[in-house]
Amino acid sequence: MQEWLIHPVVQGAIMPFLAGLVASAILAPLRLAGLAAVAGFAAAVYLVVGFQFSPMTTVRKIVLLGLMAPAVGVAADLAFKPTRITAPLFGVVLGAASIWVFLAVLRQKELAQALLLGGGTALYVAWLVGISLTLRDDSVRAGAASFALGLGTGVAAVFAASATLGLYAMAFGTASSAFLLVQMLAGRRIFAGITFTLTAGLLAGLLGAAAFYLAQLPWYALAVMAFVPLAARVPVPAKWPIWGQVVAISTLTLCVAAVSCSLAWQSSRGPSG
Repeated sequence: MQEWLIHPVVQGAIMPFLAGLVASAILAPLRLAGLAAVAGFAAAVYLVVGFQFSPMTTVRKIVLLGLMAPAVGVAADLAFKPTRITAPLFGVVLGAASIWVFLAVLRQKELAQALLLGGGTALYVAWLVGISLTLRDDSVRAGAASFALGLGTGVAAVFAASATLGLYAMAFGTASSAFLLVQMLAGRRIFAGITFTLTAGLLAGLLGAAAFYLAQLPWYALAVMAFVPLAARVPVPAKWPIWGQVVAISTLTLCVAAVSCSLAWQSSRGPSG
């Protein structure tokens, strides 16, 4: 059993998928199915290293914020009705928080480089959080974006030689696929809300940035990945059944993520001779 639990496929895909499936199916009637993403992420963290927060390393800061995000999301979904400033506000706040996450790395850079890298990181995280939150009222689009962001960031991180970051990203991505599967089987949408989209956007942003700082992921792979939520917004016929919409939108988002992964793979091969 122990050997089975330490297998990367189990840690990054099978157990997170099952966690997301259970969370989506059981909590959907309570409008808490959005916890699926963090359920998958938490399952991977537990299986890979466990919940340890001392000393507070860069990756552990990401885990901490990733676990806190859905709590904030649940409170926001229950406490107030989102307005037009909700998405940009969350984006700005969490973009600023990304500076704290990568502060130890930025301190090792020259001031000008630190400002450039820190500003770029904050912008990337703010964008993914903000644009993901705009999908909160459409669980199919939100799920498809999260699925592609998680899977794409995870595969790209593995190509960049960071297995742990890759497993964490793939975990919330596969959990998001379970979130989509429940909707396909039920033939109807379920509530995503800020709970789901905040978690997905934040984890995708922070884990992608971590792969850039701590591994060898090129910045332009992240630039392409930033278009995934936009691909999720491409119109599809509303009369299509849920399963058809899921397949169509997921195909679009995964295609964008695949381009990003291809760039990461080519970079990992080094200059061609």
